[in-house]
Amino acid sequence: MTHKKVLVADRIAKEGIDVLRDKGYDVDVKLDLTEDELAAQIAPYDAIVVRSATPVTRRVIEAAENLKIIGRAGVGVDTIDLDAATERGVIVCNAPTSNIMSAAEHTMALMLACARQLPQANASMHEGKWERSKFLGKELYEKTLAIFGLGRIGGLVAERARAFGMKIIGHDPYCSPERADQLGVELFERVEDVLARADFITVHLPKTPETIGMFGPEEFAAMKDGVVLINAARGGIYNVKSLSDFVAAGKIFAAGIDMFEEEPCTGSPLHEFDNVLLTPHLGASTHEAQVRAGVQIAEYVSSGLEGSIVPTALNMTLVPPEMMDAVGPYVPACQMMGRILAQILGCIPKTLRVEAAGTIANADASILVAGALDGILAYRRAGSVTPVNVESVAVRHGIKVDTASIADADEYASAVKVVADGVEVGATLFGSMQRPRIMSLLDYKIDIAPAKQSLVFEYVDAPGRIGAIGTLLGNEGVNITTMQIGTKPSEKTALVYMNVEGSVNDQLLEKLSSTLDFKNVWSFSL
Repeated sequence: MTHKKVLVADRIAKEGIDVLRDKGYDVDVKLDLTEDELAAQIAPYDAIVVRSATPVTRRVIEAAENLKIIGRAGVGVDTIDLDAATERGVIVCNAPTSNIMSAAEHTMALMLACARQLPQANASMHEGKWERSKFLGKELYEKTLAIFGLGRIGGLVAERARAFGMKIIGHDPYCSPERADQLGVELFERVEDVLARADFITVHLPKTPETIGMFGPEEFAAMKDGVVLINAARGGIYNVKSLSDFVAAGKIFAAGIDMFEEEPCTGSPLHEFDNVLLTPHLGASTHEAQVRAGVQIAEYVSSGLEGSIVPTALNMTLVPPEMMDAVGPYVPACQMMGRILAQILGCIPKTLRVEAAGTIANADASILVAGALDGILAYRRAGSVTPVNVESVAVRHGIKVDTASIADADEYASAVKVVADGVEVGATLFGSMQRPRIMSLLDYKIDIAPAKQSLVFEYVDAPGRIGAIGTLLGNEGVNITTMQIGTKPSEKTALVYMNVEGSVNDQLLEKLSSTLDFKNVWSFSL
């Protein structure tokens, strides 16, 4: 009998390796491999387990002929090419709860150390000095702590800070008022409303284009004098150059930084300041967290290799074959519809309804809901929604979800309709590749395969409108590749869905809307 092979490419707890070996897998531990070495050696392995040191790139994944699952013994998967893995049908999973307690405690440790100037006092003592009057600190009691990001770790920090008698305020667009109330956090919608109120600020945000450099000169200037800043989340959320400038100016009393944009970080503008406490990415560096991460990821990798559900799958979730055969192909369609709805609404909806029709009417709709919700949230955060976590994700974002089964899909064998805050889009699948095709939008009946870039116009129907649109787009260098028109005769309105190529910006949209007097104009990026 040939045993399945697992490659452990980064250091994980021995307990995790023991779990894999006890289950009968052949486990090889090969550390510090370069991309060339990993690509050359990955082919025989069914699974690979990594931490943050070893990138699993597209090149590595494409060389992995037998690879079925990638396990990250920790939380972040920035070093794994999720798109490449998904294209190859390789599951990517992590151990998201393994280090949350350690990270929360490290945040509190940084906060206390900064407030009481412990690193400076310790260094002074080791120099043989006794400078008691020099190190006048701050209490946490009755101070205001601002938490940006109220996910698992941010929530744990809130609970611990409350025990110190702190007042907790926060900002998280995806945190529901109910969750904030449970955590004892006063939520604010605008970042600027939080900054001037906080004596301490800690960030627990994912790494996204919106969060990198989120705090720069304007934000630091708006903070209280003597504020203490903590970052044990992701490097770069505080602009390092600006932060150093404000530390030098005395605006910031102290900062505790555990995460850096480029690691290892052995030099930065912050290194020169005694009141900036720097730690080398220690948030998860406890014995307990390492054991949990190793054991959890070993269990998840084993589940994936045995064909069971992987609870933390980030790009797919294994479900019973009969369910996957029925509804699995609709997941990309639901993600696509979710993205469209997000771009129409411009915000997270309060209600979400998923209707499965025709041959898939009686299938478990959880995977469809997960796909739609994942699409809606795709532009706002990192990570994925799965059938396993879809309910908790919906609750966290304050979205009321319901589903329906419709026996008749009209002229289609099967179809899915997604409605968010009353805005509707429907899709079916076509061709041997089961590509998504939009069959309705805003209750207009259309039939078009969406491209990566589309323009959608809603207007009062009148002769010559399509010609005018085409002329204006042509003058702006935008090419129409395919187009569909839907009408509502009772309302005398029409909707045009155009797949386009070329540069579409806000100025073009404004020109289209003002020149041709449209009811609505949208640009979709899928």
